[in-house]
Amino acid sequence: MSGLLLLHNVSADLGTSRALEDVSLDVATGEVIALLGPNGAGKTTLLRAALGFVAVTGEIKLGDASPQTLSARDRARRAAYLPQRPQSIWPISVEALVALGRFAHGAAPDRLGAQDQHAVNEAVEACGLSALRQRRMDEISGGEKARAHLARALAQHAPLLLLDEPTAGLDPAQALGVADILRAQVEKGGSVVFSTHDIALAAGVADRVLLMKSGRIIAQGAPVDALTPGALHEAYGRPARLERIGGSFAAIFER
Repeated sequence: MSGLLLLHNVSADLGTSRALEDVSLDVATGEVIALLGPNGAGKTTLLRAALGFVAVTGEIKLGDASPQTLSARDRARRAAYLPQRPQSIWPISVEALVALGRFAHGAAPDRLGAQDQHAVNEAVEACGLSALRQRRMDEISGGEKARAHLARALAQHAPLLLLDEPTAGLDPAQALGVADILRAQVEKGGSVVFSTHDIALAAGVADRVLLMKSGRIIAQGAPVDALTPGALHEAYGRPARLERIGGSFAAIFER
């Protein structure tokens, strides 16, 4: 297979609204791709369509197969999905939640083999949860919950991560920590597609950005090439620009 994910001329309707319009995306191994755009731009629908959760026209390949032809386990071995603000009120430990990521490999929290336990330990450490691994999910903060769910996705050991707003609700330091985790995933040979409203974070971590509006991709490419004042104004309806400040970026919108 040529890539981990391919969308070619994909369109989708949600109810009476067109949620995606003629979207194409090819995800190769070893890159971070950020989906940007205002609320309702189609970012979440794109991620769900990639997994076969949304009826579409056009072509989608997850690896070498259509996601709708794959079993849940086969799909989970190809891509780990983290939905927007996942909820967990179960009185289970952080470690047990992370271990749920091993279901794709036939394991479960109460039957982890050595390889499964290693994957769980590695994900817990990567997300800075070592001191919390025995704490219950209903006793930790919102930011800690978010990192636990991200660790669950990492423990899945899929080559592709599809993450819907993984930094939502996190403080700046935690958001930068998630960015570091995403880059580390790429360094291990994986790829990441994530949606976000944090333009500056996306510019700093992504190899490519897709700027969306009303279900269409209006700009894509390297952040400094795609996030032009014209493209940002078209997407958000306000004059804006991306500026580099030292080794970081800032998105500046005019009132």
